[in-house]
Amino acid sequence: MRLSHIGLFVAGLTACSGEPPTTTSNTLQAQQSSVSTIRQYNVLFGGTDVGDMTITQKGPVIDINYGFSNNGRGASSEETLLLSEAGIPISWSIKGKTTFGNAVNETYELKDGVASWTAAAGAGEESIADDAIYIAQNPSPYALYLYTKTVLEAGGEPYPALPAGLVTVSEKRKLTLGSGESAVNATLYALGGINLNPSYVILDDKQEFVAVVSPRFALLREGLEGEDKRLRELAATLNTERYEDIAKDVTHQYEQTVRVNNVRIFDPKALALTALSSVVIKGNVITAIEPVQSQPATDEVFIDGEGGTLVAGLYDMHGHVGDDRAILNVMAGVTGMRDMGNEDDVLSALIDKIDKGILIGPKITKSGFIEGVSDYSAATGELAPTKEDALALIRDYAEKGYWQIKIYNSMNGEWVPDMTKEAHRLGLRVAGHVPAFYRADQMIEGGYDELTHINQIMLGWVLKPEEDTRTLFRITGMKRFVDLDLSSDAVKHTLDLMVENNIAHDPTMVIHEYAMTGRNGITNKAVANYVEHMPVSEQRSAKSAMLNVADEAEDQAYLTAYQKILDTLSLMHKRGILLVPGTDMGGAFYLHRELVLFEKIGMSAAEALKRGSYDMAQYLGHTERGAVEVGKEADFFLVHGDPTADLSVLKSMAMVVTQGKYYFPSEVYPEFGIKPFTEVPRVVVPD
Repeated sequence: MRLSHIGLFVAGLTACSGEPPTTTSNTLQAQQSSVSTIRQYNVLFGGTDVGDMTITQKGPVIDINYGFSNNGRGASSEETLLLSEAGIPISWSIKGKTTFGNAVNETYELKDGVASWTAAAGAGEESIADDAIYIAQNPSPYALYLYTKTVLEAGGEPYPALPAGLVTVSEKRKLTLGSGESAVNATLYALGGINLNPSYVILDDKQEFVAVVSPRFALLREGLEGEDKRLRELAATLNTERYEDIAKDVTHQYEQTVRVNNVRIFDPKALALTALSSVVIKGNVITAIEPVQSQPATDEVFIDGEGGTLVAGLYDMHGHVGDDRAILNVMAGVTGMRDMGNEDDVLSALIDKIDKGILIGPKITKSGFIEGVSDYSAATGELAPTKEDALALIRDYAEKGYWQIKIYNSMNGEWVPDMTKEAHRLGLRVAGHVPAFYRADQMIEGGYDELTHINQIMLGWVLKPEEDTRTLFRITGMKRFVDLDLSSDAVKHTLDLMVENNIAHDPTMVIHEYAMTGRNGITNKAVANYVEHMPVSEQRSAKSAMLNVADEAEDQAYLTAYQKILDTLSLMHKRGILLVPGTDMGGAFYLHRELVLFEKIGMSAAEALKRGSYDMAQYLGHTERGAVEVGKEADFFLVHGDPTADLSVLKSMAMVVTQGKYYFPSEVYPEFGIKPFTEVPRVVVPD
């Protein structure tokens, strides 16, 4: 940490609790002449230094400058806070941009007992009788420290928050950071009540800010960068402990035969529901499908399906899975996930714990992430400075049992033919982005089996050869789709190549919809079906645009470009190109939306349901899954209603069965602040 003291100390600013100070010449003079304290912090992603944060405090006034850049994109902001005598913000201004460029101009003020705020999600106002702390929508990580410190100084009990909810803090670990005279005695706390999962905040023994950490991210006080790996591993351990505890509480396993009674079954081959029946399971295998039983047998576990529908587990074909996303995917019926880029040690450890029943998660198919070296390299997976390094990584992934490799933006496209040849020799498939300065056609000719993200294909039709897609331009450049002629020779040539070479495509429609149609103050279509059940922070995020939309012309450009994406995918579907459903947004409810978008490009709801379940099981070689049939694994979910008529009912899952275990999402969702969608079904267990 670097500290500097500027000027001579005089009487500092004072403010009555809950009220801003009166601005007079005396207080202005105090602001100008009081001691300033400057603290420096560094931002690290996966161990790579990608940004910094500077905090300047002068009495109750705090200025924060924060920013980072990773994978060609990043957030930045400048904040000014005025604190009350109790240390609670009574004035807060945040200006900057989000990771994908949406402008941030957020304000908060508490005056005469009335709190008012304006943020991307909209404006609000509330009279408050007692102290409450405003939860900013787009602050720097310093805000997490403010919330934590406020709760601790108030005695540690749940603390009221604005716009809604309660903030909680629990102590997790005592730590000594650094060594020698510069060693810092600190405490790591779990901050809850804001997001789906707790944030981990570290304070020193003087309750000053030290760090915010997660398994992938760390913001550390300057001088403590050497603690990055240890603290991220600790965050991963704490997450694991949390999810292990949840798994112990909500996992149901039965020694007896299980009968799921009074259900219709989605038949993916007939694209229809069967008549009402009962499904019999022993261990993790479906042993019989029989007529509906009128009452429970004395030697069976009896689960009443109440006329609902059984559907084989879904697959998210574009995930980046962690233990938090793992459990929420299973609760949403996503029992299979193809991970498209992760650290091998993290992913392998997660799979091992899922296989052992320690954690709840889907069956994970691994993709080996390989990135080239540039100023824009992603801090995920492995970097290959040379072609020989890339080939060595392919061999390493093959030895570790990966299903495919994934090539990323900074890769040298000239290496691709040799990389695909080596991957195919070893039995690996090849998927990926289109490397910068290349086109999809060249990657197909170079040996790709699958192309990732629809914009990666379409940008090759509208960009100039020298334009760089390693930056945010791969997102903002999509506005040029407005003038794209889908009957052009360039479009036809690419689609012809895809058909001739049997190229699959992972379009990730939902992230394009979220980015290109989302606008500040309006609930995003991608989440509108379920967001009212989510914590308030998730609801506010749903009303915040991902991209910066400057004016009406840009608004229309993005909307028109998004429709052009759907039109392109409709053409691909008509040509028989295999489109695989993936989200790149964590899966779960987003995967449900991805399937709805498959309807918009020409599929029926039943066809989309088949594509997300049976077709993907076949594509990945999981022949033991994908349908509710005798002899198959019991890998399915129970949902009320008919998803072949209306995919929106997928959110109301009453039960998920996978890997020999039974889960009732309504028992799990409260752990994440999610309001359940339905009741737990009636279960009769014999004595």
